[in-house]
Amino acid sequence: MPRLTPPYFWGAGLRDPSGGAGPGAGGPARSDRLGFGVPVNAHPLVAPAEWGELARPGTPLHWVVLNVARGPGTRPDPLYTEAVARLRESGVPVLGHLDAGLGVRPFGELVSDASHYLDWYRVDGFYLDRAPTERAALNECRRATTTLRALLAGDGSVDGADSDGGDGHLVLGHGTHPYPGYAEIADQLVTFSGPWTQYRWSEAPQWTAAYPPERFAHLVHGVPRSHLVTAMRIARWQGAATVCFTDRTDRNGTDPWEGLAGYWDESVRTLRKQPPPSI
Repeated sequence: MPRLTPPYFWGAGLRDPSGGAGPGAGGPARSDRLGFGVPVNAHPLVAPAEWGELARPGTPLHWVVLNVARGPGTRPDPLYTEAVARLRESGVPVLGHLDAGLGVRPFGELVSDASHYLDWYRVDGFYLDRAPTERAALNECRRATTTLRALLAGDGSVDGADSDGGDGHLVLGHGTHPYPGYAEIADQLVTFSGPWTQYRWSEAPQWTAAYPPERFAHLVHGVPRSHLVTAMRIARWQGAATVCFTDRTDRNGTDPWEGLAGYWDESVRTLRKQPPPSI
């Protein structure tokens, strides 16, 4: 089965040397419309309703992260295979979750996990959780993203040395604003991942204004239903087009991404009512 055709904002010109979306670039039409990027850490057997909601046609999803066991696991899981197939039938891109280990995870382990995701689930890209943020780790992270693009393109190159292009979608899950150079090696950066109590007072550094909103994603937990619209406004103000808001929390060590928000339906309706994208 071929991988999905990327949504129109994917890549944002990073792989178009004639006119990309780097600082001051023109490039294709940009969109200020919000869409969801959803990490789903619950098994389809435990959360069938959530997986069903994500596969519902017309849901404004930019991507869904497949996280079997902080990676692809040790063997293919038929329930995940079925869940991914339903998402793909609905046109939803699926990203394989890779633990970047804050930049110190062995390169070979990362590539091995990526290969398993492709072989077992035919993912459309990768989400590098715990991506490094420091300037010193940029070159090694570039090596990883270049290699992942080569794997997605199926060109057989895995050393990250010579491949310029590739296919699919790469998201660096920093969780905070990294050194600006990371914006040049991935399609999207997660520049906030944390609780609403911090997000409501957060600010974006000036360098992010040089890039279009589709280059940034925010994942926020503990957002009360009464503040959902405010959270969406903050995302727009800070220039992020991909969001995930949930009322679930990380209290007592729980995972806020084990399932969808209690107000998932309301948030979907809110995004569907957005005005047309600006050009």
